[in-house]
Amino acid sequence: MYNMVFESTSSQMTFEFAKKIGQNLKRGDVLCLDGDLGVGKTVFTKGVAAGLGIKDDVSSPTFTLIQEYYGGRLPLYHFDVYRIDGPWDMDDLGYEEYFYGEGVCLVEWGSMIKELFPENTIYVRIEKDLEKGFDYRKITVSKDF
Repeated sequence: MYNMVFESTSSQMTFEFAKKIGQNLKRGDVLCLDGDLGVGKTVFTKGVAAGLGIKDDVSSPTFTLIQEYYGGRLPLYHFDVYRIDGPWDMDDLGYEEYFYGEGVCLVEWGSMIKELFPENTIYVRIEKDLEKGFDYRKITVSKDF
């Protein structure tokens, strides 16, 4: 499940793929989610939340840095670290309590803090290829950065 490439041609396909991943996540899982602006990171996160059984409206926490979602089989801690200056800013958020806590963490723009991730981190990279269509996305899921 965590060494694959998925090709999506719609936001709904991306959502459904992420939902399947969410259904298989367990307590303590951390996902590092990377991709350019507008590539579908929030759509992917909404799918993961749905897979966890979370009914809340999921949005990108760009200005708040972290959103917490409850009500599913596990809590989801959704980070967006685009606006931080570096890994040292994560200490102020108490990231270790989240990464090693009772829920699942999903970190957008995670490459900015890659040295902080636990050994079992799942890396997700979403890429566009306009030659294959405006809505095409290549989603790579792996255990390696």
